[in-house]
Amino acid sequence: MTSQQIEDTEVLVVGAGQAGVAMSEHLSRQGIAHIVLERRRIAERWRSERWDSLVANGPAWHDRFPGMEFDDVDPDAFAPKDRVAAYFEEYARRFALPIRTGVDVTRVRKLAGEPGFLAETTSGAIRARYVVAATGAFQNPSIPPLVPADAGVHQLHSSAYRNPEQLPDGGVLVVGAGSSGVQIADELRRSGRDVVLAVGPHDRPPQRYRGRNFVWWLGVLGKWEAAAPPQGAEHVTIAVSGANGGRTIDFRELAASGITLVGRANAYANGVLRFGADLAANIARGDENYLSLLDEADAYIERNGLDLPEEPAAREFGPTPECVSHPLLELDLAERGITSIVWATGFTVDYSWLEVDAFDERGRPLQQRGVSVEPGVYFLGIPWQSRRGSSFIWGVWHDAKYVADQIAIQRGYVAYTGDSFAAGAGAESPPTGRAPVEIAYSG
Repeated sequence: MTSQQIEDTEVLVVGAGQAGVAMSEHLSRQGIAHIVLERRRIAERWRSERWDSLVANGPAWHDRFPGMEFDDVDPDAFAPKDRVAAYFEEYARRFALPIRTGVDVTRVRKLAGEPGFLAETTSGAIRARYVVAATGAFQNPSIPPLVPADAGVHQLHSSAYRNPEQLPDGGVLVVGAGSSGVQIADELRRSGRDVVLAVGPHDRPPQRYRGRNFVWWLGVLGKWEAAAPPQGAEHVTIAVSGANGGRTIDFRELAASGITLVGRANAYANGVLRFGADLAANIARGDENYLSLLDEADAYIERNGLDLPEEPAAREFGPTPECVSHPLLELDLAERGITSIVWATGFTVDYSWLEVDAFDERGRPLQQRGVSVEPGVYFLGIPWQSRRGSSFIWGVWHDAKYVADQIAIQRGYVAYTGDSFAAGAGAESPPTGRAPVEIAYSG
């Protein structure tokens, strides 16, 4: 490969989901030359790796970037998934972001004896001084190795689920009670299916309380800014949904609708799936989380003298369902008529294309706020990258700004050519080497 065959850029951004789009905007604002590569379409996961009826979990006024509102979604409504994907396409056009779609990055390696990295792609090689891995954390669907593939039951991950008609006739076991699992279980039950839902540890914020959405409450109470999850709660899911106009998830109501709740799926043998005896405890801890937030909200209202309507009914729980007080500890799938299992069990990362020494033994990035231990490599779109809000659309935008600032700082050091103090120039900030480009916000 000759040098004429290699394209040069200062920053290569891999991935054009919400993280890559945000990264490109901030690099453009700072006048930093860059290319964004996306192997499919912009925001592809919103299009083809989500179920048909998915909507955003937060209202449109909040789940967006600062530079552009949804022009056809009520601010307090929840944008459908295809509208969210279209939003990011529109955003990229509005700011003329240098995104190339249909280009797969197959390998990135450090250049030997010189600064920068070489990326091999399906459209040729690119040399870059800095690389931003903006592919996010939701890369490979994670299915626990519990039920063998030949067990005689149809199995799929929530990312492959589209609608009830996709599944064979019969009952469905949904494993995982975060946002995805709860919404899928509810949709299946509404379609007339017999549904069993395995519920693990979770947080359960109110979708709306005293006239304000949960995103507002987490904001004014400073909870979006939490720097790290509580000890032992690194993988606790958030049970919240924007479906059906946005309703607080209540597992008692789900049980009353006909969904059978069970504890965490633990083992499988001879057609029988066994569950932990933790169902009641998981629901109780979710209730504690829910009531704690209501307490903090009430205190905030009183302390600040806000005129918001009282909502005593929010603290009223229905009766404990039979499936919770006397939980099933094992389930014969064939006897119950369960023909499908939907695994709403999250994802694992996959940075196999990025050949640098910047990962732990489980393949997770070694980074602080997106700055890798490998100089010149940055990550974006990681849960808890800088705060609790990092997984949300607006949160990744702020994380991208920080990463862009760090790249600008490093460019200043690279541009330094001598001892300015010896030359009598005085102590000044490291030069950026390029004037910023102004991008005017609208909307």
